[in-house]
Formats: sequence, C-alpha cells, structure tokens
Amino acid sequence: MNDKQVILPGATLGVLGGGQLGRMFAHSAQAMGYFTAVLDKDETSPAGLVSHQHIRTGYEDPQGLAELASVCAAVTTEFENVPAAALNQLAASLPVSPAGSAVAIAQDRAAEKAHFVKCGVPCAPYAVIETPEQLTAVNDALLPGILKTSRMGYDGKGQIRVKTRAELIAGWDELGRVACVLEKMLPLAHECSVIVARGRDGTIVNLPVQRNLHRDGILAVTEVYEGNLPATQVEQAITAAKSVAIGLDYVGVLCVEFFVLDNEQLVVNEIAPRPHNSGHYSQNALDVSQFELQVRCMTNLPLVQPRQHSATIMLNLLGDLWFKDGGDAPVAPAWDQILALPGCHLHLYGKVDAKRARKMGHLNITAATPEQVRATALKAAEILGIPAF
Repeated sequence: MNDKQVILPGATLGVLGGGQLGRMFAHSAQAMGYFTAVLDKDETSPAGLVSHQHIRTGYEDPQGLAELASVCAAVTTEFENVPAAALNQLAASLPVSPAGSAVAIAQDRAAEKAHFVKCGVPCAPYAVIETPEQLTAVNDALLPGILKTSRMGYDGKGQIRVKTRAELIAGWDELGRVACVLEKMLPLAHECSVIVARGRDGTIVNLPVQRNLHRDGILAVTEVYEGNLPATQVEQAITAAKSVAIGLDYVGVLCVEFFVLDNEQLVVNEIAPRPHNSGHYSQNALDVSQFELQVRCMTNLPLVQPRQHSATIMLNLLGDLWFKDGGDAPVAPAWDQILALPGCHLHLYGKVDAKRARKMGHLNITAATPEQVRATALKAAEILGIPAF
C-alpha cells in the first residue's frame, strides 16, 4: 500500500500495546468507523478487551506480528518501549507510525539528548556514562544531578538523585552499571508539555501547552487554560516541540516535556512517541482529541488545528485512591459524589486490579473560566483524597 494513500473508515487499524492509551485510541478509531486490532500478550489488557481483535503474543513474536500485518491497513504504538525492530518488521508491509527509527531515539536518553542538541533545542547540561572512565571524567559542575538509566525508564523509574561524586558512584552501582545519563539538577519553577501531531505530508498541528504537576515522578495534575503560562513560554514551547518532531521526520502524535526554570527559561526534558497522560484533557476540552489525531496521522486523513472550547484540569487517578483509608482491600472512590460536580468527566481504564501507583483512570474537569475549573477540580480532589495543588 502507498504510504500516502488515505485509509478510510471500514479498514482495520492496529496498535502495539494493550494499555490505557491503546484503549482510548481504539475507542476513538471505532467512533470514526474503523475496526481495531491489538497486539499484547496480556489477555486482560485494557485495549484488548475493547478491540475487535486481540492478538495475544509478545511484541517480538514473528507470528503475532505477521498476523497483525495481515489484518491491518496501518499500525501505531501506544507504548514507547515496544522494540523498534518490531515496528521496522511491520513497516516492510504496511504504513507504521511513528517509525521505528524515531521510537529508537525516544527509547535511549543519550540519543534523545543528542537529538535535542542537533535541533538547537535547549536541554539540561548532561554527561553520558557507559564506562568507569566516563564516570571518572564527569565534570563536578553537573552535581548535584539526576542519574537516569538510558533505557527503560518512565514515571520516575530508573532515576537516582546524586549530590556528590561518592553518591554518583554508588548510584551507578545501584542501577547495575548500565548505560546512564547524568543531568544537572536545575532550579525548577514548574513543568509543561506540548503534544504535536505530524502527518506524512509534513502538516503539523499542536494541542495547547499543558502545565503539569508531578508527584513522586508520576503526573498528578494538568492545567490548560488561557494564562496558565506566559505567552512567550507558550510560543517557545510550541516552536521547540515542532522542531523536535520535524528533526525526527516524525509521523504521528508526539509529546515533548519541558522544565520551566526559575529564570523562566525553557529546557526540554524528554519526548514520548505516542499520546500522553498530559493530553487526556483533550477528550473533553478540545474539538479534536489527541487520540483522533493519532487516527488521522496513521490514515493520512487531514490534520486540523484543535480548538479549545473550555478551561480544563485533568486529575490522574492512581490506585492509591482505592486504599485511602489504609485498608488492604480496595474500595472504589465515591464516583457518585464526583459526578454530581458540574463539568466532571470520568475516564476509567478497565483495569481488573487496583494497585498503588498504578494508573487506573483520569478525571477531566471543564468549565467556562479558569477560576471555575480550579474550584471544581479542588473540590473533586478533596472528595478523592488527592492533595490540593
């Protein structure tokens, strides 16, 4: 099939990965009239449970990949740690977005940092540590810093804060002496992110800039409304995010995360080659969600600039909320009280077991003004036992 050919509703779209992002992609694709197929070995995966076809194999299983390719008109991914080789194998017979080459860069912090430098996008000072000699050669100016594994780190995993050279040496030992990146700790005012969608024809659109609050390395709150960030930061973030996507010759939905420093300077943190937790508000506050953009990118349908119609706040719902009273048995939160609040939109992911720190769902709150949405969001947080923000 020609990579530029439009794939109309009625075709089957495939996704590697069966998590909540795949589930929301499947819902969006199905609403537009597509069939969906999921490749994920977990028989209770959230995406697999709602798709027309569920291929229960690992990402590197040749037979499973061949079956996915045989039933799909195009394939995407919902998980950044899907092996790039699997995407490349699929790309030999059908359109795949994003490309394995782009995902491979996002999977390796050292390659990711090098790409930022190549694109002229500011990032935190860093050093690559793969050998004892590189560890010894680290400049003291990078301390205190955050030592991160180059691969397989997300939601705060694979990271250690180090203040001294002795802590750096011990930290590298603790991480198993795998390839790492040491990033200088910078004085942060807050964090933000931009989600862009880029088509095969080079068309690129963006969601509004999202102001984010993380707790314990996991996204907790996203706020999106006029004035959530200064206009100059908004423009700078969008320009940088588009530069990163264009530099990758990226096709699909891409999230670029930034740190905003005390001096208001913006530095890029990392990229996610897929829809992102910080973009979930788009389901209820924009006229085109990040998941519809994902469908449009992979099918060569026109990309239109999303328009925001409501001030919005997204609250991440972790499994801890099911255990807020300290008991061992999970107890569902008071969703009836939450849904009695105006503008509350509940999204649960269909996960069988609630576990602490596990993403179980999210709550999108919409209102006419930033003041109204904050008031409702803080009330919802109080009911759920989420700390105020």
